[in-house]
Formats: sequence, structure tokens, C-alpha cells
Amino acid sequence: MSFQAKDQNQWCECYFALEQKFSLWAILLFIMFSHAAAFDPLDPFGNITLKWDVISWTPDGYVAVVTMNNFQMYRHIHTPGWTLGWGWAKKEVIWSMVGAQATEQGDCSKFKGNAPHCCLRNPIIVDLLPGVPYNQQISNCCKGGVLASWGQDPSASVSAFQVSVGLSGTSNKTVKLPKNFTLLGPGLGYTCGPAKIVPSTVFLTADQRRKTQSLITVFNDLHAVTWNVTCTYSQFLASKNPSCCVSFSSFYNDTITPCQSCACGCHNKKNCIMNDSKRLNTVGINTPRKDNAPLIQCTQHMCPIRVHWHVKINYKDYWRVKMAVTNFNYRMNYTQWTLVAQHPNLNDITQVFSFDYKPLVPYQSISQCTLTFTICFFFQLNGEKTNKLTDVNRPSSSITLSSSQGWNLRLMHHATTFSLESSNVKSVMKSTKTYALSGVLGMKNGDDTAMFFGMKFYNDLLMEAGPLGNVQSELLLRKDKNTFTLKHGWAFPRKIYFNGDECMLPHPDAYPFLPNSAQSISIAFLELVVSMILMILFTY
Repeated sequence: MSFQAKDQNQWCECYFALEQKFSLWAILLFIMFSHAAAFDPLDPFGNITLKWDVISWTPDGYVAVVTMNNFQMYRHIHTPGWTLGWGWAKKEVIWSMVGAQATEQGDCSKFKGNAPHCCLRNPIIVDLLPGVPYNQQISNCCKGGVLASWGQDPSASVSAFQVSVGLSGTSNKTVKLPKNFTLLGPGLGYTCGPAKIVPSTVFLTADQRRKTQSLITVFNDLHAVTWNVTCTYSQFLASKNPSCCVSFSSFYNDTITPCQSCACGCHNKKNCIMNDSKRLNTVGINTPRKDNAPLIQCTQHMCPIRVHWHVKINYKDYWRVKMAVTNFNYRMNYTQWTLVAQHPNLNDITQVFSFDYKPLVPYQSISQCTLTFTICFFFQLNGEKTNKLTDVNRPSSSITLSSSQGWNLRLMHHATTFSLESSNVKSVMKSTKTYALSGVLGMKNGDDTAMFFGMKFYNDLLMEAGPLGNVQSELLLRKDKNTFTLKHGWAFPRKIYFNGDECMLPHPDAYPFLPNSAQSISIAFLELVVSMILMILFTY
């Protein structure tokens, strides 16, 4: 069905207005996605948020509770834990801390009597270890700095401590926000933004029956004293080289595609150790170092972690994959490890053996939002002018509109309403000759990404390199007859992440491909022809 503008100028005005709206949204979405992709495209909204709540005042300062929430879906902070730093805006000191401690006291010689806990202008804070006395603990403290990922265990993804600050001022007008926050988790990679004032936090008392807020009274008015700091992770800042690699194999090809040579860089090749070396018997060689330096087994890929993906069996309606994670680091036990895979068939997992599993939708929060739009148009149906929707006699007639930004809108007519396919849209008659289609356009996202992690108390600990340094599982996936194939490496993942870092995949040319049956037939036919010719020659 075609449509024409009653007034060319009016149509152009509506068309350009539509184009401008879509252009604006396209620019906004591009900026948002580009910013997210700079860190982690599979978890674009993941971050660690620090909340600084002033809960009471002291003669020369205040007492605050600092809470650290890990909102990253599959990146946790493992042992030796997080390290938090900041710079004071004035000459503040830390009188005392509960649930954490400063690594250095600094020069407190100007104080007589009781010395502060820390006098440094840029204090460095670490979590307390489990098992400290109760009078040194607060809720969610004392985990040795270990933070679980939000997707794996939300209840264990929070840490907190209490700090008493002096020489800071005693009102929201004199207190200055700390600056230059830094976070190690436990290594490099995190970048923290400036502290921002946010609405106050509500606290529950120990009996869960009373709520309190971080509020203060200034001239009989209540003012919130809560600051937020957001820290985001970048793998490029953490390391110049990947920290893991991927190898492939399949039942239909004897070739095993190994990790790429020097996939994680060969800078540690001089310090690597052979798996049969006598150095492994040295006492303390497996003890983690303070700088978190690994002791890697000598391999051609030189990665501390290798993920192997094996296409195991092809059934009629299903297919089976085996995944194995091997640790080549003699100085690291990976606790609460996570493995993320991206493959188009992960949206139909039937069963996962010996791993826990959770589907991931990277842009779920966006897909829950809607894009509101308005389309104005004037049209003729079957060459006759119409000003009523009921003038349309064909119930299945439709109009398709496209924009230069790539939006393709199909307007379906049913009785007296128009709608966008798969959207909740209604037609509104603006006048007898002008129609406006208003509605929402949702964003559909496929769940082709999945997170796997170990079962608690069974295989959630990946031991150091050696006989026990591996975990493995199998996946049973239902086939989609429209997409499933074993050709061209389709059965292998598009991306693999271990503990939040993307792993180096093999080169596509090296994937195990299906045997070329046509080539096999040609060779067999050629051999038959040659045999017949030789037989004829020898016969005559």
C-alpha cells in the first residue's frame, strides 16, 4: 500500500522532525554504548560504588561509614583483596577505624597524648582479616578484602568500614569531600571518578526495627551528608597482555587448535618453571607475593589460565560441549572464579553439569527502557483521500517507514488502530486529515551470553598449577534448526572471559573445520580412474 503527502511542505516538516528525533536518539545511544564499550561490552554498567555516609559528629570532625558495593556481574576482587586510597582536601587525620585499617600511620608527632590512627595526607586503607575481635568489626567487614561479583553472590559483594575523621570541620559547610580516590582490586585496572553528593542513606538498627539516616541539622534544617564515588574497570589499564587464552577441539576433526603462541606475552618466559622442575619442591614457592607476581608454568602460550572448548557430541536435537579451565600459575588459587562465554546457542541451554550457570543480558537495563516517538503523516489509500481510519477496507494493509539511521518501522493496520510490530502502540487522530502515531519502541536483546562458576564447596576453588589445577563441565544445548551448523567454526564461542578479563581466542583460520566431503569424493574418484588406467596399461 502506498501513501502520498497531501501537502509536500507539511510532509517534509513531519519527515524531517521524525529524522531529527531518531538522529538525536541514535547519537545518545552511540555515546552511551561507546563509553560503555571502553570498559566491558558484556557488562557495560558494571562498576564498584563507594558510599561515604556521615552518621555523627565529633568535637573536631565526624564519624562516617564507607560502603563498597561491587555491581560488576562477573568480575570479583580476589585475595589479597582491595586497597582503597584517597587524598584529603584539608589537613584531616584519621583518629580511629573499625573494620579496616590504614597501612601506615605517618608522622603524628604534633599530637600530644593519644596519637591518631593515620596522619597521612593520602591514606591507604585495607580490609581486616576474618576472625578479628568483635569490637573491631562492623557489618560486612573483615573479609580480607575479598568481594564477590554481583552476578555470582550479591550478598557477598559488599564491604564496609567505619572511620573517625578529625580536623575536618563539624558541618556540611566546613567539611570537604575527599579527592583523588584510587582502588586496587587487587591489581591495577580501576579508575575512580570524583566524589559526588547524593541523597542520604537509610540505615537499619541491629534489631531491624528502626531506620536512621545520615542527616545533620544546620539552622534547624536537615541536610544530607552522603558522597558517592564510582570506580570502573578497564582491562587495558590492568595489563598490556591478556591473562588467559582459549583452545579448541572437536569430535569431527583430530586437529586440536592450541592457544596462540605467546598469547599472554612472553615477557615472563625467562622466569617460567617447567612442570617437572625440582624448584617446585622448594618450601614457600607457592606462596603468593605482595606484588601478586605469578609463577607461570613454561608453555607455548605463557598464560596463567587456559580455557578449552571441546565440541563433544552431535545428537539429533541436541549437541554437547565440554569446557575445561586449567591453571598454570603456581602461586594462585582462584577462589570464586567466573567464566563467561558468548555463543548464539547459549540462549537454549538444556543442562549444565558440575558448574552453576546464569544467563547474562548485557543491556538488560536498556531493554527495560522505552523509546518514545511520534510519527506524523498524510496519506491516500487506493488513490482515494481518506480522513478516517475506518475508511480502510483491507484489515491487513500495512505501511513501512524507514529512516537514514537504520530504523525500520512497519505499521500494521487492524480495524481502527495502527501498531508497530512487537510494540504496544496505538493510533491517535489529531485532526480529520492529520494522523499522529505515538508509542514506544523497545530494544530486544538476545541472551547469547552466559556466566558459569563453581558449585560452592565443590569446585568453586581452582587450585594452583598441578594435578588438581583444573575444573571442567559439560553443556547440553538444544539445536535451533534455523541456525545450528558445524561448518565454518560456528560451534565455537565468540568470546570467553575468565574472572572478568577477555581471553585470547585462536586465529579463525586454525579452527577445527568439518572434513571437506566433496574433496574426499574427488580424491577417491581420481584414485579410481588412475587405478583403472594402470590396470588397462598393464593388461595390454
